[in-house]
Amino acid sequence: MITGDEFGQLFRTFKHTAFRLEVRDRYDASYENASLAKFLNGEEDDLPWMQDWLAMIREATKRGRRFARVRVVSTPLSDYSRFGVWCAQFTNEAGEDIRYLERERADAAGLPDHDYWLFDSSTLIRMHFNEGDEFLGGELVEDLAAVVQHSHWRDAAWHHAVRRDDFATE
Repeated sequence: MITGDEFGQLFRTFKHTAFRLEVRDRYDASYENASLAKFLNGEEDDLPWMQDWLAMIREATKRGRRFARVRVVSTPLSDYSRFGVWCAQFTNEAGEDIRYLERERADAAGLPDHDYWLFDSSTLIRMHFNEGDEFLGGELVEDLAAVVQHSHWRDAAWHHAVRRDDFATE
């Protein structure tokens, strides 16, 4: 499993594109739980845990590197998914293009039921989570047929997904 600095290095070294497919309705990341609680209570929050990510996206975008993400969501949205839509306004402002796809449409398109990152259409990291929705680590998948399949799923997800701002107003 790839975790920690080794996983983080992937975001600093890709050359052109980093794409994430998110298919879970909830993630339990201890670093964001306080912000999630504030969001659910209607309290202000400056998202301190997100600032390094935003800086990295801004820097990558300046250098012509692209971050993109499709979030598959169940409707009605879970509390966590509503929080994600709210947070996405900040990552989009920094340069990441986050889009949304309702689960029924994702299922109809034959998308997978697992999260992954695809860097430069060649480095595939399948993400693993425990039953409590905590990230365990990423698995480097080197099978070329799997990389091609995940590239196809990326393209299908992107084709069917809706921009964050459009989704947030629906």
